[in-house]
Amino acid sequence: MRRVLSYAYWIYFALSLIPLFSVALTLWLVTLPFDRNGRVLHLYSSLWAAHYIYLNPLWRLRMEGVGGVSRQRPWVIVSNHQSLLDILVLFATYLPYKWVSKEAVFRAPFLGWNMRLNRYVPLRRGDRTSVGEMAAQCLGWLRRGVSVLIFPEGTRSSDGMLLPFKVGAFRMAREAGVAVLPIVLDGTSSALPKHGLTFSARAEFRVRVLAPMDLSGLGSDEEAAAVVKSRMEQALAELRS
Repeated sequence: MRRVLSYAYWIYFALSLIPLFSVALTLWLVTLPFDRNGRVLHLYSSLWAAHYIYLNPLWRLRMEGVGGVSRQRPWVIVSNHQSLLDILVLFATYLPYKWVSKEAVFRAPFLGWNMRLNRYVPLRRGDRTSVGEMAAQCLGWLRRGVSVLIFPEGTRSSDGMLLPFKVGAFRMAREAGVAVLPIVLDGTSSALPKHGLTFSARAEFRVRVLAPMDLSGLGSDEEAAAVVKSRMEQALAELRS
């Protein structure tokens, strides 16, 4: 039954892309003259992504702390990374942000095109020029009052434990003078195998948005990364308990 449900789900996923992108394109054209930062389109894209979670009867989503987050202030949002499903879960927070993602994703039909309309930020991993361009774009958005979302581990964790953090997100926050907003999530790795399309048993996705962390008093980007990672590890342990 899980195999049948999985196939039906992916068929719906593929067929839904064209009409949902058509709405996104129309919305982009209508809001372009007055919505300089693309908040309306991002909100629609959040609903687009989140509805794939709501639709699956095997999945349940529990979220904590998102209601108290200011939508008007810019943050560097950092999250742990366990699965391809993580971004769907993070879109379900409905927080406004520009997402940093692999450049290859932007070439995907409909989904990638929508990411370009949203002006999310592409990154070619291992390419120093691309890393510099990504950082410059993110700083530009932060200075315009728009949050950015980054996975500081840089890749998915194979065992659910936090990998070492890269310092770029924290350097960015210190340079722009904004706080870091950490988010911890759990449960996504058990829902979908890393190399497969058949869903595992029922899964509960748990998300906790932590209090913003001001890094201005810390001595280095490495220290900032270590402090945030420690807080996220603690919160992840609490979430699992």
